[in-house]
Amino acid sequence: MQKPDENIPFVQQELSGDFNLPVTNDRQKLIEALAEGINYLIQADFGRLLNILYRIDISEQTLKQTLEQQADKDAGLLIADLIIERQLQKQKMRAQFKPQQNIPDDDKW
Repeated sequence: MQKPDENIPFVQQELSGDFNLPVTNDRQKLIEALAEGINYLIQADFGRLLNILYRIDISEQTLKQTLEQQADKDAGLLIADLIIERQLQKQKMRAQFKPQQNIPDDDKW
């Protein structure tokens, strides 16, 4: 379920260089499309998948733990969810530490 503060189109845009994803506001549709691409990479180009996960900053420990704890679920769906969560975390951090635009002229240097 999508939370009101989630910017799914932003996540889709961030991942579009690595995956052919539909433009959507629906988190579940994005997860499913991403999982399809991930499952393809698991079969066809695992090294590329690892490179993508490294760039996105999904820790190996988190990945292993998630896959082990939910071994009965589709790995692509689990990894897709991890990727989307990480992208949303990065977006929140960027917004939190965004430079203030309303600094008084006296305080600017």
